[in-house]
Amino acid sequence: MLKTDLSIYNNYPYNPGGNVLKRVLWYYFNAVFFKTSIIPSSAFKVFCLKLFGARIGKHVTIKPCVNIKYPWNLRIGDETWVGENVWIDSLVLIDIGANVCLSQGAILLTGSHNYKKKSFDLITKGIILEDGVWICAGAMVNPGVTAASHAVLTSGSIATNNLDAYGIYQGNPAVKIRTREIS
Repeated sequence: MLKTDLSIYNNYPYNPGGNVLKRVLWYYFNAVFFKTSIIPSSAFKVFCLKLFGARIGKHVTIKPCVNIKYPWNLRIGDETWVGENVWIDSLVLIDIGANVCLSQGAILLTGSHNYKKKSFDLITKGIILEDGVWICAGAMVNPGVTAASHAVLTSGSIATNNLDAYGIYQGNPAVKIRTREIS
């Protein structure tokens, strides 16, 4: 039986984008201004994200202790909230619509590995969160998932498949438990 051999790992053809200097600068900006609570200002964080190539809408709130892998792979619509301790693993494009809420500790993952290959190859797929989506506290969205308009992923749940519009999803893997009604 073959075993995983990380000495032959190669993430080709993956390219994170941005030149080496840009990636190094972002690493330190992220560590000093985003992953800590030293600068609580959303306006400053939005400015930094735009400076590094993110496309950010109006009135976006970014709370303290947020970790963002590569801002140049991030789009966020108007009036969106990013809560404390959110991890945005933007190896490839993450497209977040308007009026989206990412609650505390939510995780958006765009990368995984092929566990069937000895070389443990990197696999990347983007994430789309359409307008009005709510990813609740501690929930995780896996690579390639689209959460359609106003879908909800409840606390601690893990989305491995697409979420229907206005669906409320719960569990691991998350399954639809009812329809969201907004009054």
